[in-house]
Amino acid sequence: MFQLVAGLILCTAFLCCFFAIVNVGERGVLMQFGKVQPQILDEGIHPIIPIVQTVKKLSVRLQKQEISAEASSKDLQEVFTDVALNWHIIPEQANVIFQQIGDRLAIIDRIIDPAVEEVLKAVMAEYTAEEIITKRGYVKNEVDTLLTSRLADYHIAVDDISLVHVHFSQRFSDAVEAKQIAEQEAKRADFIALKAIKEAEAKVNLARGEGESQRILRETLSPELLQKQVIDKWNGNLPLIVGESNTKLLDINRLIESNIPTFSSSK
Repeated sequence: MFQLVAGLILCTAFLCCFFAIVNVGERGVLMQFGKVQPQILDEGIHPIIPIVQTVKKLSVRLQKQEISAEASSKDLQEVFTDVALNWHIIPEQANVIFQQIGDRLAIIDRIIDPAVEEVLKAVMAEYTAEEIITKRGYVKNEVDTLLTSRLADYHIAVDDISLVHVHFSQRFSDAVEAKQIAEQEAKRADFIALKAIKEAEAKVNLARGEGESQRILRETLSPELLQKQVIDKWNGNLPLIVGESNTKLLDINRLIESNIPTFSSSK
């Protein structure tokens, strides 16, 4: 039984030497005596000649690379950028990229990292530090376009790039904060001044309204109007005045005349 099992294992191992298995998300680079062949092996089982032919597997799935780079803006401010790059090897060119560059680690070290740093430096130099903040979308799109074009020459496709974090030197950050505080204080001073002007205008308008009201009252007020108002409110009983000699009724005309208000010429 032991000999049988050992024989089966040896036979299986021998047969496996005649086949290469390419897993999902991979491409096989076929080499014959170490020379890369034009044929690219897709996913599945492929027959090969042992010793003569070998297969190098490369992943063509989406891969993520995080890179930190330093650059200078148009106004010579230091810019520190953290980039997240999603990329993949173009499947139809897996044999060429392996022949020219190497495996995944070689691709990252020799191509991707230097390309990202160079593109960032070129793009950041076109914008001032303030524009990098206010026009971040334009900066990202320009980096994406330039990097896609650059990596395409090395058979690498860019799926997406994100400027995860963009920050500046502490001295520049302090200057920006001081500028924002000064702008806020200036806006607050303008608001207080505008509020004072509005309040003064409101008081002037109120005084004008009161003066106009007094003028209209002087023009429309007359003894006849006052007499009518007294009559409208009269209950029909005249007040009595008790004197030393006798009691008499109060003259209504004198009562009205005595209640007519007088206005000075200044009003």
